[in-house]
Amino acid sequence: MRALRAVVIMILLVLLAQIRPAAQPAHATDDTQREQALEKSYDSLLTSGNLASWLKVLSAHAHHPGSPASRPNAERIAGLFRSWGYETSIEEFRILYPKPVVRTLEMTAPEHYAPSLREPPLAEDSTSGQTAEQLPLFNVYSVDGDVTGELVYVNYGVPKDYEELARRGVSVKGKIAIARYGGSWRGIKPKVAAEHGAIGCIIYSDPKDDGYFQGDVYPKGPYRGEWGGQRGSVQDMPIHTGDPLTPFVGATKDAKRLSLKDALILTKIPVLPISYGDALPLLRAMGGPVAPASWRGALPITYHCGPGPATVHLNLKFSWDLVPIYDVIAKLAGAESPDEWVIRGNHHDGWVYGAADPLSGLVSMLEEARAVATIAHGSWKPRRTIVYCAWDAEEPGLVGSTEWVETHAEELARKAVVYINSDGNGRGYLGAGGSHTLEEIVNDVARSVTDPEKHVSVADRFRAQELLETPVADREELRSRKNFRLYPLGSGSDYTPFLQHLGIASLNIGYGGEDGGGSYHSIYDSFDHFIRFGDPGFRYGVTQAQTVGRLVLRLAGSEILPFHFSSFTGAVARYAEEVMKLTEEMRRETDETNRLIRENVFELNADPTEVWVTPEVKDSVPYLNFAPLQNAVAHICAASAHYDVIWRHADSTGIRLSAETERSLNRKFREFEHALTVQGGLPGRPWYVHAVYAPGQYTGYGVKTLPGIREAIELRNWKQAEEQIVVAARMLEQAAAFITTTTSLIR
Repeated sequence: MRALRAVVIMILLVLLAQIRPAAQPAHATDDTQREQALEKSYDSLLTSGNLASWLKVLSAHAHHPGSPASRPNAERIAGLFRSWGYETSIEEFRILYPKPVVRTLEMTAPEHYAPSLREPPLAEDSTSGQTAEQLPLFNVYSVDGDVTGELVYVNYGVPKDYEELARRGVSVKGKIAIARYGGSWRGIKPKVAAEHGAIGCIIYSDPKDDGYFQGDVYPKGPYRGEWGGQRGSVQDMPIHTGDPLTPFVGATKDAKRLSLKDALILTKIPVLPISYGDALPLLRAMGGPVAPASWRGALPITYHCGPGPATVHLNLKFSWDLVPIYDVIAKLAGAESPDEWVIRGNHHDGWVYGAADPLSGLVSMLEEARAVATIAHGSWKPRRTIVYCAWDAEEPGLVGSTEWVETHAEELARKAVVYINSDGNGRGYLGAGGSHTLEEIVNDVARSVTDPEKHVSVADRFRAQELLETPVADREELRSRKNFRLYPLGSGSDYTPFLQHLGIASLNIGYGGEDGGGSYHSIYDSFDHFIRFGDPGFRYGVTQAQTVGRLVLRLAGSEILPFHFSSFTGAVARYAEEVMKLTEEMRRETDETNRLIRENVFELNADPTEVWVTPEVKDSVPYLNFAPLQNAVAHICAASAHYDVIWRHADSTGIRLSAETERSLNRKFREFEHALTVQGGLPGRPWYVHAVYAPGQYTGYGVKTLPGIREAIELRNWKQAEEQIVVAARMLEQAAAFITTTTSLIR
């Protein structure tokens, strides 16, 4: 199957080569030639050996927040930056980081079973035996709790799964929900379970999602074995990220802190992760309706929904300590505009050894920073200041980056041009998401970087993969586009506080998709696992450094920032069309469901062996007034098109802008993303202020575009939807005026 896939991709690559945008003419400008020469020189400095040696040292010990290895790792990273000539500091914060004191889980009926709750050492994995320093399997920011109840299997534990349970007459009220990982961010599972009356939540890793169903398990293959578990945060990240006790302000030593009872992002019920080896006896003992076909995993059982007769006792207690965390900040001053910052970051903390997540991305960033500094010590000087950041405590909830952003919010609002993020990295395809004003530069860079395995540009390989995964009916539109589209950012990594709290243009860049899985957040995310399955030879680590290094060099060195409005306005037009279609789809679905209810079709089609509950008739979906949004989209698209005409004219006629005009243009580009923010934030979550991109309240990592409108519609809050249409329209009108003012600078 993989061989066939590879052949198909290579055929698509050949086809794409025929529609590739025309190459630059032979009389390429001096600026372009200098840029190409600079990047060729930069590439020549990159070596995979550095990545391997740094990864081995940094992943040698567990380095979660508050661990003995946390500060030494930060010092090692800071020492490297200093040795390359960066002005480097370590900023310390004190954050709430509860660790488990009591972890009890046992099945009390219909038989007794005590799960092991541990991952065994493997002879093939040299660090897995360091049991004394490993964090046990747990979910950080779960509350304490001692509960006993029947189990209910809730599939992925997202809202629609509870609708399916309700149709079968199954309730989790007073019960303990057992959910499998996947389908949403893990913090959504206990959140939704609690909203439906559950008293506890267990999350297990089903082998269908990242175990033997996918391929050979570790150590033979990369996938999660029987006793492998997944640690992770379960804070309510869609409310705010960072330290639970210091929302909106940095968690400095003297910061005013909330009491635990007032912290909004802790879970409402206790929650614990387990392996599929420990989950199997629990699920096998369950009765009740047979789970829908799409809910069935790969365990050798019939999946039942419950409730019971499997009954479990769950008892969790945590330390609730404050621990120090260490952000490494390294600056290379700009020669002409030192108060314009190009910020680049990757976190350094891991759940245990963190070789893939995050150190594979961190060591690539370190090599990138070393090569950038080497170039800057020669004839090339960055026009703008470059700021490299190695964040701590990303894993608990983007804490290190959030606390730094909140601490320096005023300065960042004045100086930040862009934030470029990465996280783990591995073999495979380019992944690129972010602010759509940066879509053009990302595509230009991707066309200039060669994939180390396929020997075509990473842009062409990405587009071949995109074509393969696109329905045949939609492929012509994809082929007709010059550029691939950036995916919009939800949450899940350190770009969130920059983009969605401060309104700073941001990117998230990385490679992956062919690096297997199964080690995520386990003790087996190790150096041994990574060099066999993640990125043997670190070729994609070097490719990542080539890709992001080019972005840094171009953004830090260009006279005029390479921001483009048209990609953004095109994206907003698509998102507006989507929310309008959403109401149409909901209206058709609601009307059809109500018809089936009135005709008793649900009762006629019910499985006689199950108890089915007929859904309640829902109110019809009203016709919302989208005119303000439609007009605003038309205005911003027109403003963007006018800007493009004026800019092309200026470029084609060789008009030289004054230094003052260039500074004014750059200031406008820097401020544009902030023009997309809403004063007071999104409904019910004021920490999130971006009106175009936000994590969903019930998706966590997954993005909701035009979130104020989209989520109000999904929640059937029609009054709020009408209000948010007006809010979004007002924001887009302001952004259109912003573009028009920018255009006037180059006339």
